[in-house]
Amino acid sequence: MTTSPYKTAIVIGAGFGGLALAIRLQSAGVRTTIIEARDRPGGRAYVWEKDGHVFDAGPTVITDPDCLQRLWKLSGHDMGEDVDLVPVKPFYRLSWPDGTVFDYTNDDAELKAAMDALNPNDWAGYQRFLAYSAGVFNEGYVKLGTKAFESIGDMLKAAPALAKYQAWRSVYSMVSSFVEDEHLRQALSFHTLLVGGNPMTCSSIYALIHKLERDGGVWFARGGTNKLIAGMVRHFERIGGTIRLGDPVTAITAENDRVTGVRTASGWSATADAVASNGDVVHSYGLIEGSSRGPQQVRALKRKRFSPGLFVLHFGLEGTFDIAHHTILFGPRYGGLVNDIYKTGKLATDPALYLHHPTITDPSMAPPGCSTFYALAPVPNAARADVDWAVEGPKYQEVVLDTLAERLIPDIRSRIRTIFHYTPADFSTDLAAHLGSAFSLEPVLWQSAWFRTHNRDDKLRNLYFIGAGTHPGAGIPGVVGSAEATAGLMLA
Repeated sequence: MTTSPYKTAIVIGAGFGGLALAIRLQSAGVRTTIIEARDRPGGRAYVWEKDGHVFDAGPTVITDPDCLQRLWKLSGHDMGEDVDLVPVKPFYRLSWPDGTVFDYTNDDAELKAAMDALNPNDWAGYQRFLAYSAGVFNEGYVKLGTKAFESIGDMLKAAPALAKYQAWRSVYSMVSSFVEDEHLRQALSFHTLLVGGNPMTCSSIYALIHKLERDGGVWFARGGTNKLIAGMVRHFERIGGTIRLGDPVTAITAENDRVTGVRTASGWSATADAVASNGDVVHSYGLIEGSSRGPQQVRALKRKRFSPGLFVLHFGLEGTFDIAHHTILFGPRYGGLVNDIYKTGKLATDPALYLHHPTITDPSMAPPGCSTFYALAPVPNAARADVDWAVEGPKYQEVVLDTLAERLIPDIRSRIRTIFHYTPADFSTDLAAHLGSAFSLEPVLWQSAWFRTHNRDDKLRNLYFIGAGTHPGAGIPGVVGSAEATAGLMLA
């Protein structure tokens, strides 16, 4: 059982980070309650069921299943009791407007053939990139991905490794030093967009994602990501945890240098030895009542750079399609497009899209003879562009449909059974996401590790944070890693 000074804990938010932390605490004997604002658990991994289609809100790319399996092993269970993970192949099908198609996989023979078709000289360079990715994976993920940075000294200890791997360079710059073909440069650098990072400015440390996928594969939870969330909830309750849904936390109460508990919209309140938030970091600090720490941190955080928003188009179609589970439709621009998203704040008419097609793997996510999709386009956050999404959302839906009709499904409009979109405004409303950001703080070097929101507050020492805004960052492995780092502090 636990040696923690805490006997009870409250976790705000039932996203991946909150559930992972709650499972760790409950497994160690800390009586843990999760409080979730929405009617279902999941946070960004919410789910809708419409007209017989199951629509995952996202995330939909599952990597490093071992980081999830460890949550069950803590209490002698197996993830297979609750979740059926199946491999996805190819990991992604990448497509460009010039007609180039590239299947990205960890099968070396297939990968070499695909690369040779683009540039026979690049296979050797790819091998060097793979060695680089393995190095940053070991330093940045294995050694530091579940370690809390509590002092500048912790950051200085990591500095030599960061310097060795030229962490000040961007992922795109580093990839370009290994391969010549522009398609391959994009294929090996786009991953940062899936965690909120600009490939042109995001630290080259994020090249570790390539090694993570190479070794651990890309997976799908049968029934959708929502089934992975449901399995985590089922396991948490099995080991004695409590979850409260549909009741937003309206205050984190504090006294002197400690937090004492929470109060919710329904008027319910509870005390606990420790409180941890999986919510948006700006919103979470704004909930603090009885301490000047909240307003101070809100001001400090608002000065930082936040990741982009997302426009996500969910749709169900008549018919079935030979379309990969994960497809990346690159636009005619790469650097110019990310510049629009991250700097100029232009809403691009030539978006790049990530297309999720779960029914190719699991037909049960749509009625017989039908298919479920979502198309995701990164867009500027509210600090970069003042977009009235109530007006622009329906227009941008047509931009996305035009792109899909031109590139992949010519008769898409005549096949639509059900359709709806989700915008940065919805992220703000439903998830209290600052600026409508989908991934919290932008993952640039000066906002990484110790420079992100600390896993334990510096002043209120029994207040903790997990999720995309903390170390190590966004993505399922990132937020689950943040929970392991935070649990290490809470259970010490």
